[in-house]
Amino acid sequence: MTRFALITLLVGASITAFAQNPYQYTIQKTATAKNGAVVSAHPLASQAGLLMLQKGGNAIDAAIATQLALAVVYPGAGNIGGGGFMVLHLADGRNMTLDFREKAPLAGNRDMYLNEKGDADLTKSQNGHLAAGVPGTIAGIFQALPYAKLPFKTIIQPAIDLAEKGFAITEAEAKDLNDDKPDFLKYNTRPTAFVKEQEWKAGDTLLQKDLAKTLERIRDHGQKGFYEGRTAQLIVAEMKRGKGLITLEDLKKYQAVWRTPVSFQYKGYEIITMPLPSSGGVLLPMMMKMTEKFPISRYGFHSDSALQLMTEIERLAYADRAKFLGDPDFYPVPVNALTSDEYINQRLKLYTPGIAGNSQVIQAGTVPKESEQTTHFNTADKDGNAVAITTTLNGGYGSHTVVGGAGFLLNNEMDDFSVKPGVPNMFGAVGGEANAIEPGKRMLSSMTPVIALNNGTLAIVTGTPGGTTITTSVYQTLLNLIDFNLSPADAVNKPKFHMQWLPDQVFVEKDFPQDKIEALQKMGYKVVNRGRIGRTELIVRQADGSYEVIGDSRGDDSAAGY
Repeated sequence: MTRFALITLLVGASITAFAQNPYQYTIQKTATAKNGAVVSAHPLASQAGLLMLQKGGNAIDAAIATQLALAVVYPGAGNIGGGGFMVLHLADGRNMTLDFREKAPLAGNRDMYLNEKGDADLTKSQNGHLAAGVPGTIAGIFQALPYAKLPFKTIIQPAIDLAEKGFAITEAEAKDLNDDKPDFLKYNTRPTAFVKEQEWKAGDTLLQKDLAKTLERIRDHGQKGFYEGRTAQLIVAEMKRGKGLITLEDLKKYQAVWRTPVSFQYKGYEIITMPLPSSGGVLLPMMMKMTEKFPISRYGFHSDSALQLMTEIERLAYADRAKFLGDPDFYPVPVNALTSDEYINQRLKLYTPGIAGNSQVIQAGTVPKESEQTTHFNTADKDGNAVAITTTLNGGYGSHTVVGGAGFLLNNEMDDFSVKPGVPNMFGAVGGEANAIEPGKRMLSSMTPVIALNNGTLAIVTGTPGGTTITTSVYQTLLNLIDFNLSPADAVNKPKFHMQWLPDQVFVEKDFPQDKIEALQKMGYKVVNRGRIGRTELIVRQADGSYEVIGDSRGDDSAAGY
């Protein structure tokens, strides 16, 4: 029989209750906080971050604790076997961006997923050992750690406890584990904690003893506890059993990199986000600069005019994504040209109000030469430090391959490369030479964590998972807040839409208004209903310095604060 002991995420939650009794907990969609805020895809991870704030830590302590806890309680996307991006705003005014994106193994090559006929074999790029890039999450944590306040052993302990002692899974997690059982059985060489003989059900306890030992090695030996020693040996042994490519050299050479933030102005706000290899660092400023040319506030939220304009702006940006974007360490991406006023004006000549564009006609522009599984979480503290992190395994449960004896899932991030130019990946995104596989190269990403400032003061912290829908969801959330004056809850939860050039379709959520669908169809758009688009997390700082915290209603996402 499953044990239950109440955990609550309400203001004033007991610090000791969390560590002892993670068997029943509430999901809280909103919170108001004065001293600190956390919002993530799982209530226990949000609680882990909140504990660090209550112990005197800052937003960075809370972010690291949340990240590590997500690796335990949200295995479909939370990870230590994947990678991601961090946007950091410090109370002293500094803005920083950290790239801990996965890399192609040194033995990787541009044709590694082509069969003898030269056709792309997407099964190999999306499942199993060969799909895994070199993980970056732990390197990212230790690169950010100097900005935290608490001892690392304190920050990591909630994750260790959750792995060692177990926690009760939610109904959504039980369904996901049951649905993916055939893949876990197919792509693993050793038994995993995610498979059992009977079906999983809500309230079952998930124990991850091997993962607890891996986390303890990281606690005791730092970054080397993952990239060297016993854990590294277990990763390489797993690669050998499954004919993967990651070696001890790949692991030892991996480094997270501080990059220059992308920063641009939009209607009184300074928007800060990741640069490449995040495509959002190019697409978001492109889309918002295009939007600024029009009186979209006057059009109104979900008006026919606003929907059509935003759809065409998304089409134009994603056409350029397919041709120009990749890892700038390996390919000369014309970022300045793509985001210039001259180029923005040139692209907007292809927009005709009231008439659907055509992705066969609208291609990438000509630039002048220059000299869905992911998760997002936000933290903020009383001093105005804030962190936005999007982290990923790529597909749900990544490659479905667990490192035997180490207990964590490996990513299937290699599919984010252009496996073959012109061949869509699992998210339907088409790429070219800029994103071809090369040894040690970072694959292009859609992850777009964002922090927005108003007059130099923290105003908005946001981001979402969702593959190629990430940047359009962030774009729409920002416009919902800044242009359409929606409440934070409505900015997150109102139905969203997505256009990515190819396929030439507008995707809408199932609760998208039918009259708006018909209006788009009359303009000539093919509109396709799909499941949820992203799971946006949002923190908004109010004029009095307090935080309004929103967890997306599309999942188990939970807000916490005090």
